[in-house]
Amino acid sequence: MALSTVTYSPTQKGIVISIPTLVLSVSVGAIMLFFLLSSLSTCSCPSSLQSFNDNNNGRGGLGEVDKKERISATQEDIEWIMDQIQANGLHMQDNVLRKGINPRTRAQQLQDLIQFKGISHYEGLVSDNHTALPCPGELLVEEHHSNYGEPWAGGRDVFEFLAESSHLSPNSRVLEIGCGTLRVGLHFIRYLVPEHFHCLERDELSLMAAFRYELPSQGLLHKRPLIVKGEDMDFSKFGSGVVYDLIYASAVFLHMPDKLVWAGLERLVGMLKPYDGLIFVSHNIKFCSRLGGEECTKRLTSLGLEYSGKHTHDSLLFNHYEIWFEFRRSKA
Repeated sequence: MALSTVTYSPTQKGIVISIPTLVLSVSVGAIMLFFLLSSLSTCSCPSSLQSFNDNNNGRGGLGEVDKKERISATQEDIEWIMDQIQANGLHMQDNVLRKGINPRTRAQQLQDLIQFKGISHYEGLVSDNHTALPCPGELLVEEHHSNYGEPWAGGRDVFEFLAESSHLSPNSRVLEIGCGTLRVGLHFIRYLVPEHFHCLERDELSLMAAFRYELPSQGLLHKRPLIVKGEDMDFSKFGSGVVYDLIYASAVFLHMPDKLVWAGLERLVGMLKPYDGLIFVSHNIKFCSRLGGEECTKRLTSLGLEYSGKHTHDSLLFNHYEIWFEFRRSKA
C-alpha cells in the first residue's frame, strides 16, 4: 500500500495519511514508530555518513576512516581560511604587546615564572605542589622553538612533504635521524599509531624539551614514540627486526664526516623496507657528490640503494622552500 501524501495540522492530535482509496487516522506515536522501524532496514544518509556506518558495522573500523584523512591543505582549504579573515574584516596589526591580564615577552614570562611561579600556585616544597611532571621554565615559555633559524611552523611543511611523498599510512614505521625537539616529529607521532615513530638524537637539551614539554603538552604521551639518545649512527637500540617505510635526516648529514654518513647508510639499508622503503636527506648530499657521479652510483649500488631524484617543497606559511634527495632500497 503506497502513501501519497502526509499532512500535519498542529490543531489535531494525529496525522492524516491520504491514500488514493483509503484514509487512515493514526496517532503521532504510531507514525514515529513506523519511520523508526523503516530507518533500521534502509539508510538514505549521505554517502560519507553511510561509509562511516559501514566501517563501524563489522566492515572496517575507525582506523579505516583515519587512513583516508588528508595530510596537507588543499586550495579549497586556503580559500576558506582567507574568506574567514575577510568576512571578519581582519588586518594584520603591528606585533606589539597588547592590553591583557599579563602580556609578556618570552623573557619576561620566564622571569615571572622564576620570581612568582604563577598567578595561583602552591607554597611549600616542590614535592607538595601537585605538579605531576614539573617542567623547567625555559621549556614552558618555548624558548627552544627559536633554535632552528626559521619558524617552528616549518616542521609541519616537512611532515606533509615526506608523508605524502612516501605514501604513508598510520600503520607505517618512521625513523628520524636527529629529531631534536620534535619540530617535525610531533606531526609524525600524532599521525602514526603508537610506537611507530623512532628517533636517534644526540643532544641532551633537545631530548629534555621533547620528553618534558613537547610530548606531554601536545597530549602525545600515549603514542609512546621510541626516542633514543645516541650518536655515531648507532641504531642498535632499535632492535634487529624493525623495518621502516621511511627514514629521513633533516640537515643532520651536513654536520657529519662523509665516512660516518656512509657507515650509517650501510646500517640503515637492512632496516628499510625492500623496494618500497625510502630514505630522504635534506639540503645537499655532498657525502655523495664529492665522490663524483659514477663513483657515488657504484657506492650506492653496492649498498643496495639507488638514487631516485631531487625534490623541493614550499612552505605553507612563509617564503621558504626545502630541498630533499630521495633514495630507495633496490634489493630485498
